[in-house]
Order: sequence, then C-alpha cells, then structure tokens
Amino acid sequence: MLKLVFVDMDDTFLTPEKTITPLNRQALDLAYERGIQFVPCTGRNHTGLPEELVRHLSVRYAVCCNGAIVRDLRENRNLREVTLDHALVHDLWHQLEAREVTFDLFADGGVFTARDRWHIIDEMDVSEATRYVVTSVRTCCDKSVDQMIDAVGSICRVNVFYLNENDKRAVWEAVDARPELTRASSLPCNVEITHAGADKGAGLTWLCHYLGFSTADAVAFGDSSNDIAMLRAAGDGVAMANATPECLAAADHVTAGCKDSGVARYLMGEGKPLFVGA
Repeated sequence: MLKLVFVDMDDTFLTPEKTITPLNRQALDLAYERGIQFVPCTGRNHTGLPEELVRHLSVRYAVCCNGAIVRDLRENRNLREVTLDHALVHDLWHQLEAREVTFDLFADGGVFTARDRWHIIDEMDVSEATRYVVTSVRTCCDKSVDQMIDAVGSICRVNVFYLNENDKRAVWEAVDARPELTRASSLPCNVEITHAGADKGAGLTWLCHYLGFSTADAVAFGDSSNDIAMLRAAGDGVAMANATPECLAAADHVTAGCKDSGVARYLMGEGKPLFVGA
C-alpha cells in the first residue's frame, strides 16, 4: 500500500522553469487527503527547496544533499546526517585546485562558493532558470577554498562544476580513487560528491524504516544519475520521459516528462493508479 512518494526536484517534480504545475499541485492535495506523504528527495539543501512545497500539508520530511541529510521540515532539525571528513575534503581540493572548477561546500544548512571560482557558474552551459537557482542558494565567499573548509562545521556534500571534458574526467578520477566517496550528477557540467553510502536510495531506505514503513510502500520519481539509487530502493521506481538513458534503464516504469506533469499523471492513473484505494 502506498505510503510515501519520493520526488526529485529539478526536471522531475519541477518544470525546467523551476515551477510546480497545477496538476502536480493537485497530486499534493490528493496525497494529503489520502494520508500519503510527499518527500522531496534532492541534491539541494533544505534551504533550496521551493517554499510552496515545504508549506504543503503533505510534506513533512525531506531527503537532501543526495541522501546525506534526512530532515524533519516541521521541527527544523536533521534526523540523519552523513558528513565528510574535513581532511579528506582538503585532500580532494588540493588535487583539483589547478583545474578550472568550483568546489562548492554544502555545509551548515548553506552552500558556499569561493569568489575566485564564481565566474565558472556564469560560464556554464545551462538554462538561465537553472543558473538562477544555482546562484540563489549559494553564498559567495571571499575566503579561499581551504579557508572555507576550515570555517564550516559539518560538510555533507561537495559540488564541482566544470567547463570541459578534461576537467570532468580529472574530477571523476579523483573521486573514484577514494573509496570513502561516491559521486553522481544532475547536470552535464557537475559532479555531486558525498560519503560512500550516502545517496538518495540510502536516504529513502532510512526514512522508510524510521517511519515504520517498508520500502515496498514507496514510489520514487527521478530523471538523473543521482536518482538511480532512489529508483532502485523504492518499491516502484519511475523515470521521467526526459530522464537520462541510465536513469531510464534503472526504472521500473516510465511516465510523462516534467513539463507534462509526469509525477501527477502517473500517480493519478496514467500508468498505474497508485492513489486508488490507498
């Protein structure tokens, strides 16, 4: 029986313009009526979640930073937090600092980017809506990256933006050489780094067990490589029509694209009427 709906944000529950469609809003309302919880499951920190979603009565919990954080949004506290060792983060940065990359720290509820790396965000080949979200949730710091690492408390995730394939390969190789780390991506120009075992699938599984539900009671929706673990962990993993090939291959089902309210269409009967009899 369906109890939890885990939804990625960008290009899944949100349109490319970063809005919630009327039909997806209707799905939120119906979920609340049926006692089903919607759980944002995202690479974003909780401070980057759409306020309209956070305020909705069907939403209490969020899986953030690609599974490194599970948060109770109503009580404003983290229930689970998987952090990165500062020395390891320093070491990774020292291997990458000669590259034309950012090294964004997801820490202490915020996202911090060194000012001397900010221009990379301006130069990335992304939509203006995506660039706006990226810049709006980040704090531009005058400190060096090493100083930022020393200044923050708990580091839950590191994000790296790059501008070319050579730097991309260098970042991937540096992460893969460290068994303590895992990586995923949500954009062609980024890699998202968390502690090994801290992914969206682990966050989904932990929250289900915390609430006393089986993962079989959960459906998950996603579009990118950072969603694959979540799709595999849920009782039903659903990829958007606009998903990457590897995400489509990992899914149990495929629904309409994010522009066409694929989450709502699937839940309300397009492929499998999960709300019926819930």
